Amino acid sequence: MNHEIKRLTPGLYFVATPIGTARDITLRALDVLASADVIAAEDTRSLRRLLEIHGVPLNGRQVLAYHDHSSAGARAKILALLEAGKSVAYASEAGTPLIADPGYHLSKEASDAGHLVTTTPGASAVVSALTLAGLPTDAFFFEGFLPNSTSARKTKLDALREIPGTLVFYESPKRLADMLRDAAAVLGPDRSAAVCREITKKFEEVKRGTLDSLATELKGASVKGEIVVLVDRAGAQEMGQDDIADAVRKALETMSVRDAAETVAQATGQNKRKIYALALELKSSK
Repeated sequence: MNHEIKRLTPGLYFVATPIGTARDITLRALDVLASADVIAAEDTRSLRRLLEIHGVPLNGRQVLAYHDHSSAGARAKILALLEAGKSVAYASEAGTPLIADPGYHLSKEASDAGHLVTTTPGASAVVSALTLAGLPTDAFFFEGFLPNSTSARKTKLDALREIPGTLVFYESPKRLADMLRDAAAVLGPDRSAAVCREITKKFEEVKRGTLDSLATELKGASVKGEIVVLVDRAGAQEMGQDDIADAVRKALETMSVRDAAETVAQATGQNKRKIYALALELKSSK
């Protein structure tokens, strides 16, 4: 397949790559990879393989490694190329750069130096899992990987307990059962959750249930592959009417009736019209 090759404006181009199925890459990503003066990658071998699959020739272009363990010197080399007026395409091993993947310091230093920094969006395990989990997507919080130790993991989960959105985590197959056990203990055993495994790959699987049921099901199970765990926000039943009224009063201190109602309804899962009526009543009673 021929890909559009044209002179790119000098700058840093972050390129999202497939999280499983190679055909999930975008046409624009292939054009950028075909046109960039230099290619940098978290894993140069997997990127070369991806280019081979899609018929993108290197034509002698330089391919640099840049990953979590790269030194500041590796970053300086890329910045020097940008300073020399080169276009550099940077790709994660899978998914979108910077999303639990390398690239933050490179992005910041390149933009601070005045270079063009742009993106060719595409696959992301976070977004893909949200579409599969069957949990609310109006608001979500991506935590990435939780700590390894039980005590540190529970402390982090406790800090996330009241976030008014679906919680999204990456997890290792070896720690999955322990993570679900700790999440059930800290967040509540009846909170809805989903475990998405091997998204877009041959053995894609989604398990849905409560944290307690999933922890029980997966205890001692042999699990393989890339995993995303999603947990629903705390249910509205955990807040009494007095608590909801207090939340509305607090919101009304800095917000309009409409904004206060929308904020509290989203945070509690309550019906927005009922919250709006309550906000009007509280506002008029002042």
